[in-house]
Amino acid sequence: MTNTVLLDTIAHADLRVAIGHAAEFGDAVNQTVVFPTEFDAAQRDYPILFRRDAEGAFYAVALLGLDRDENLFLDATGWHARHIPALHQRGPFLIGMVDRDVDGTIQREPMLHIDLDHPRVGAPDGQPIFLPHGGQSPYLDHVVTVLRLVHDGLAQRAPMFAAFEQADLIEPITLDVALDAETHYTIPDCFTIAPERLAKLDAAALDALHRSGFLAHAFRIVSSLGNVAHLIDLKNRKRRAATGTA
Repeated sequence: MTNTVLLDTIAHADLRVAIGHAAEFGDAVNQTVVFPTEFDAAQRDYPILFRRDAEGAFYAVALLGLDRDENLFLDATGWHARHIPALHQRGPFLIGMVDRDVDGTIQREPMLHIDLDHPRVGAPDGQPIFLPHGGQSPYLDHVVTVLRLVHDGLAQRAPMFAAFEQADLIEPITLDVALDAETHYTIPDCFTIAPERLAKLDAAALDALHRSGFLAHAFRIVSSLGNVAHLIDLKNRKRRAATGTA
């Protein structure tokens, strides 16, 4: 359950929010949803894969670990990557729709909300949400930017996957990850962009993807799979640290 309320400059004037990353804040996960608006940054650190939701719709995830609740980029000192996925940057904030009376007409508008039960909320040494004499703090400015990225990314998601399906680019993939001769992981029920099909697209299909703005995303997704090797390296480092071997 959450205790989500509309963010208020008076009621929440003195509220502080913990920053940084840790398991207690929900960062210890082996995959997380990512959005088209962050593919350019995310593909530098993480393998990006597709999954289907309960209704069969595609969504994208960044692979963070191999075992349950394992984020190989997270340790006691924080999250070590060039890009931290937007859902883990937004903290306790989200966009909710609110009915507003505009000249006698009720319109639904997106407004900033906060989950007061989130573990980040109320930290004495946290970042302020508002400035002492009014106005948004730099931290809240950053959160608004992140939430805009999420909002725009959600709007792009369905059209992007429709374009990929129209070009017949999506294929199922099972990742078989070998750490050594004895230790293997299988990651099923995933999808990706078929690199051979992408390379063979005709001029019309390439132009359609380019005009939609999704061609670059397709190449980023294919490129991101090279990060599986980095994930294996991080996992083996963790195993060596656990056993005390060099």
